[in-house]
Amino acid sequence: MPVYRLPDDDYTLFPHHSEAESNGLIAVSHDLHEQRLIGAYANGLFPWFEENGYFYWYTPDPRWVLKPADLQIHKSMRSVFNQHKFRYTFDTAFEQVMQACAQTPRNGGELGTWITTAFVDSYVALHRQGLAHSVEVWQGDTLVGGLYGLSLGRIFFGESMFARVPNASKAGFITLVKALEQAGFWLIDCQQQTAHLESLGARGIQRELFYEYLLKNAYERTLLGRWRCSAEGTLQVDAIDETY
Repeated sequence: MPVYRLPDDDYTLFPHHSEAESNGLIAVSHDLHEQRLIGAYANGLFPWFEENGYFYWYTPDPRWVLKPADLQIHKSMRSVFNQHKFRYTFDTAFEQVMQACAQTPRNGGELGTWITTAFVDSYVALHRQGLAHSVEVWQGDTLVGGLYGLSLGRIFFGESMFARVPNASKAGFITLVKALEQAGFWLIDCQQQTAHLESLGARGIQRELFYEYLLKNAYERTLLGRWRCSAEGTLQVDAIDETY
């Protein structure tokens, strides 16, 4: 299959997902403009890394997702919440979370080096527009875990997470999923399989089924703004702070 080069002057054009290679690679672009990002996620694509001046876009099959009702909370994690080991916030340290994800070792000891300066700049711009969101996990005033992603309609597109102490990222993810379930979200897009997310209930679905969700999602209202989570775990949305 050919790998398409997305046009520099049109952020709305994307190839059909059936044109993807077996590993999900479908296109490259010279930029990571926030309008291109919005259109890409709505069309099932996400950027994975930057190399030699190009950003690489993927739409894998199967697509790993989590339905909020399928969330699995194991006994060890229940004790984490019962003992109030962490404090949780939403959208209070978005760029810090991204930088921490970039600096966190992954399988094999490599860092999340796909999160380059261009990635940070583009997702921070989406955060300022009220579309990208973060969950922060704290011990006292120390940021020990978190995750970030993009919200469109009733789908949350997860990007990356990190933990500096055991169970911090899992606790943040569980907190987010519970809030999204109460808000009526259908799916959390986990993109690809990881043992971490699989243990929490994520599973693979056929790419065609994922695109059926995307088609329906195009008619849903996006919770645009700065997110907060109430003490009861309810997702609340504040107006965008134009001075941010």
